[in-house]
Amino acid sequence: MNRIPSPKAQTAHEGADRPRGHGRTCGGGEQQHAMQPTRIAICPSTRPAACQQRDIVLTELTVMEDGDWALGCGHEELRLRELEEARTRALQLEKTMRWWSDCTASWREKWAKVRAERNRAREEASSLRERLEGATAELAEARRERRGMSADNARILREAGGPRAETERRGEEGEGDGKDVDDEDDEEGERQEEEENHGDDDDDDDDREGGDAEGEPADAAMTGVNRAGKEVERMSSPEQEPVRDTQPGKRSVALPSNKDTTLVEEPWEKRRDAGNYRRGAGPAGRLQEAAVASAVEEELARATVLRLRLDESLKTLLKEREDKSELTKTIEKLEAEVLQWSLKNEELNKSKQEALKQLALLREAHEAEMGRMTEDLEDQVSAHSSMDKKLSDMRAELERLQAENAAEWGKRERLDTEKLALERDNKKLRLQLDDLEEQLSKRRKQTASASDADLRSVQAQLYEKNKELCDLRHAYGKQRKAQADVAAELAHAQRRAEQSEAEVKKLRQRVDELKREAARAEDELDETQNQVRRLQRSLDEQVETSENLQVQLEHLQTRLRRQQTDSLFGKKRSGGRYEPSEGGAAGSEEDDGNSS
Repeated sequence: MNRIPSPKAQTAHEGADRPRGHGRTCGGGEQQHAMQPTRIAICPSTRPAACQQRDIVLTELTVMEDGDWALGCGHEELRLRELEEARTRALQLEKTMRWWSDCTASWREKWAKVRAERNRAREEASSLRERLEGATAELAEARRERRGMSADNARILREAGGPRAETERRGEEGEGDGKDVDDEDDEEGERQEEEENHGDDDDDDDDREGGDAEGEPADAAMTGVNRAGKEVERMSSPEQEPVRDTQPGKRSVALPSNKDTTLVEEPWEKRRDAGNYRRGAGPAGRLQEAAVASAVEEELARATVLRLRLDESLKTLLKEREDKSELTKTIEKLEAEVLQWSLKNEELNKSKQEALKQLALLREAHEAEMGRMTEDLEDQVSAHSSMDKKLSDMRAELERLQAENAAEWGKRERLDTEKLALERDNKKLRLQLDDLEEQLSKRRKQTASASDADLRSVQAQLYEKNKELCDLRHAYGKQRKAQADVAAELAHAQRRAEQSEAEVKKLRQRVDELKREAARAEDELDETQNQVRRLQRSLDEQVETSENLQVQLEHLQTRLRRQQTDSLFGKKRSGGRYEPSEGGAAGSEEDDGNSS
């Protein structure tokens, strides 16, 4: 390489061309050596590496020409200083690389924690969705069962009303008033069908707690039984309305709230017609009535059993509806939390991207600096190699003579300089380590406090909102195992355990209350059954009283007929003296009056 010599090199050549004076002493040479390194020592900071190497070579040439030992020592000192500068740069680069590696490791740990928390939240949301789907399926099955039970109840009530209508029709055909009774039966059948349809519509409704009344009975004897069943339904379901009698003109048996029985009297003509029918029916009619009564009792028992099953299904539906509402609330809260976590995740992604951008910029700067340093080192190596080749021939004799002395002196100075440099480096490294430890401790405290606050807030929200979920307890156990090394997490885990114990106590109290309510409901059912039995007894007593009254009516009618026949015979005997035409006319008139 062709290089332009510097002014310092020219002065060095001029000094070398001067004649050697015998009056020069070693002290003067030492003074020149002391001045020369001071000028060369400024070069590393103000001049490029090529100029430095050229000046070093020129100084070595002057040393060889002058034969001054001190100039060789100054050259070695310059080389040692340059090596120290290169070492400091390498150490700084190593420190920066370590710092960046630590930063990347901390970022990786932080993102691993965030990913684990996100995965946990997703798993919890999926488990809650599965539980919600199971609850909806169970609710749909319960609704189907309720609708089937309501349909069975309506069918049983229709079957119970069929034989009663037939007996009513037969009895009224015997009396001769078939047309009016048929009209009334048609009206009652239409009204009963409308009420049954209304009850089916109410059963199909999801918000209704129990079914409405199925309709009023068509029989006079079954009105009391149906009213008793409706009272049972009214006690079991609070949304039912009391049944009113829409036909006050018909003969019926009323059962008021004070459990007293009253018989609605009818006109004398209807009673007489009923007595004629009873007398004409005979034992066959009584057997039919007994069969109808037994069928009615069986249907009543079946209706009570179905009503009990309906009450139980309604209770289960209420519980399932409450569970569903709680699950929907928890799902909404969890969805809100998932949204919050997604927002946090987006913020963390943004911060991560910014940090990655900064890291890329710093890496580029580091790579550029490393490239510059490698170029400088390559230039230095090339310069050293070229100069070594040039100086190898010139330094052969000098190395032979100065081998031992220069080696010992160089070793001594090198060791001293290395020792001093190492001491300085150790001091600097200790100071830097202290600073780094302080910074790391501060960062750890900050990160620990921030992470503890976030975790406490999130866990408090999660565990307050999900009191009755066992899956969250399992997740909490995992989280507690994963963070067992942190002392602050242990305290929080103890607090959560206390909260869970309080929740368990509350749940136990709730279970006890539910048991008490179930016992109360059973007591109420027993009371309703007793009332039904009492009403049945009162109905039987009224039937017996009605039969007794009918027997008395029959006796009275027989007496009246006997009296009438006796009076007729007496009149015939007394009127035998008159003309037969007049007697016949009078008898026909009397017969017409009796028949009327």
